[in-house]
Order: sequence, then C-alpha cells, then structure tokens
Amino acid sequence: MFEHESATRRTVLKGAGAAAAATLVPMGVSAAESEWTAVESPTGNTLHDVADTAAGAYAVGGGGVALRRTATGWEKVFDGGPTGNGNNLYGADVTDDGKRLWVVGSSGAIGEYDVETGVLVDRSAPNDVTNNFNDVSVTGEAGSANVYIAGDSGKIYSSFENGVEGSWDATTPGSGSAIQAIDFFGPRSGHAIDGNQSVFVTDDGGTYDKIGIADADVSLYGLDSDAFDDIWIAGGNGTVFEYVDTQWVSASTNDTQLQDIVVSNGSGITVGGGGGVYVYDGESWEPSATPVGDNLKAVIQGSVDIAVGAGGTILER
Repeated sequence: MFEHESATRRTVLKGAGAAAAATLVPMGVSAAESEWTAVESPTGNTLHDVADTAAGAYAVGGGGVALRRTATGWEKVFDGGPTGNGNNLYGADVTDDGKRLWVVGSSGAIGEYDVETGVLVDRSAPNDVTNNFNDVSVTGEAGSANVYIAGDSGKIYSSFENGVEGSWDATTPGSGSAIQAIDFFGPRSGHAIDGNQSVFVTDDGGTYDKIGIADADVSLYGLDSDAFDDIWIAGGNGTVFEYVDTQWVSASTNDTQLQDIVVSNGSGITVGGGGGVYVYDGESWEPSATPVGDNLKAVIQGSVDIAVGAGGTILER
C-alpha cells in the first residue's frame, strides 16, 4: 500500500526504478563532481513543486504544466492547469493511496488529477475565492480526501469532503500574512507557516495555535511536518529550524534562500537559490554539489531523490 508520510513535496518516491533521462550540459560543476544529474525536461517553465504518486513522480509549475516521470524520462501530462487558463501551479500533494494528485495555484486554481485514468477535475475558486494558492496538503484516500490549502491572503481553506462545491471552510490563523506552506501528518493534524515568521499547529483541521518562531529574523518558506514534535522549516539566509523539546533550534547552511525541506528517518535534503542543495546526515547539514545554477523550488526524498526549479530544471540523485 502507498503510505502518506508527509504532505506536499515530502512524499517518499517508491518503485521509481526508472531509467534516468538524458543528461543536460553541466553548469558550474562537472557531472563527475556532482551527486546529482540534471535530466531533460519537457518544459522551460519554472517547476514549483514535486510529489510522488502510485504512477510515479509528478512535477507542476508555470503555465499550469504538469510533468510525469516515466521509464524513458519526463513527459508532459497536461498544460494550462485545471481551468485551462494557464494559471501557474505552485503546490501539489497526493492522497494516501497515491491515486489522486491535487494541485493548486494562481487565481484560485485547484485540480484533482486521477493518475490512473488521466482525468483532471477542476475544483477551482472555492466559495468564489480567486486568490493565489501557495501550497496544498491532502490526507485520506482517493475520492474521500481532506484537503488543506495555503492561501496568499493569509487564510487556510479546508474541505473534509474531497473538495466538492459547498464543502469549503476558511480560517485566518495569524495576522493575515500569506500562508507559505502547509503540511499534514494525520487526517486533521498538521502545521502551517506564514510570511510573518509564524508557525501554526492544529489537531482538528480547523483551529490553529501559534508555536513560534520568536526572533526568527528570516522569512520562512519550506515545511516538513511529520508529527507534533517532528517539524522542520527552511528559510532565508540558509537557515534551517528544527522543533526540539518545544523549542526551535536553528542551523545555518550558508546565505542561500532555502525554499523546501524534507527530513525522514534521520536523513534530509533542503534546496534553494543558485542550485543550492544541502543534505542532512542526522547531525549536520552539508552542501551537495549540483550541475546547475538555477533556483530550486522543491524536493522529494526516496529511492531516487528529485529536486525541481527555475527554467524547468529537474535534478535526480
């Protein structure tokens, strides 16, 4: 059975075993020096998120594009987003059984994609809201998912009825700053971060309490929530935050603006500007050379690690 470990960007890649796509011309570091391979991408649009499904890894990005990793490389599965209007897609996550890929993006775009049938259902503009949506987290199985969406207006939108019309509620957990990322580890338990350096926790999927971060001094961008006491956050100035014994502990990589983070079973990866990748060995974060200088936006960790970013960049390790 496909297991939902943690939401957007953090799903472990299972059964990848696919042949790597063609290597691109290296930039800045030779392929021999790099742990990562830059593979051929069918789009030049920025890829904002990546997630694993029962049918392999998917990446989504600018212009509403969605790509799928196959045995012969990456291919485009749809363009234009759920509305067909070309709204950028910023977030993606999968149901616990891996059968449905949920995507969100600009102008209220929300889509539910069946990776088995190739059917894309448009669930955009819940309650007529057309603000930008930055991230999504889903729990439960296909057709009966709980859906949580991070809104640029500072609201979190939730549906406990698979996103059907009329089932959406909204709450503003903080000051109204944009919700940058959201991640649920249980049916109604998870965390969110906003543009005001705030972290919020919920155990009912509807009410949120603030748990930090005091004196963060940097913006927060990436979130990995695996339990109430297992939270990792990636932020500006190369800063990584870990929640330890109800306290936030920070570590510095360098001055790279970190955009995403995943930590599982004592190992982790965080990615950011200028092709920056840092890996965690259970004790410290160390740089991992890449053959690109493009800004990286998202990463997943598994039998094949995948990072995506600007210019359609796709890295595999």
